[in-house]
Amino acid sequence: QVQLVESGGGLVQAGGSLRLSCAASGGTFSFNDMGWYRQVPGKQRELVAIISRGGTANYADSVKGRFTISSDNAANTMYLQMNSLKPEDTAVYYCNAWIRRLGLTRNYWGQGTQVTVSS
Repeated sequence: QVQLVESGGGLVQAGGSLRLSCAASGGTFSFNDMGWYRQVPGKQRELVAIISRGGTANYADSVKGRFTISSDNAANTMYLQMNSLKPEDTAVYYCNAWIRRLGLTRNYWGQGTQVTVSS
């Protein structure tokens, strides 16, 4: 069973930086698109950044120029470098991936990691 585990969340002051990691485990598999989403209470989960298997990245307008998504396919790990953080970036951040294993492609979510930015 494939699992995605996020880490790197925490409390940071406005203007600071955090780096989130998302590690995949559970046998032999390959990634297609991967992404980071975030959610605050009472609101829908929103896309933050997405990266294709070929390495093409796209970002929500609200994080362009501040966040960078990357992946290390050999290590089955995805990252989100977050700089110049703002209080409005406070949310639970989830990693998401389309993973192909045993001939089937399925969508997986991590359990989420809290990011809190204080003003």
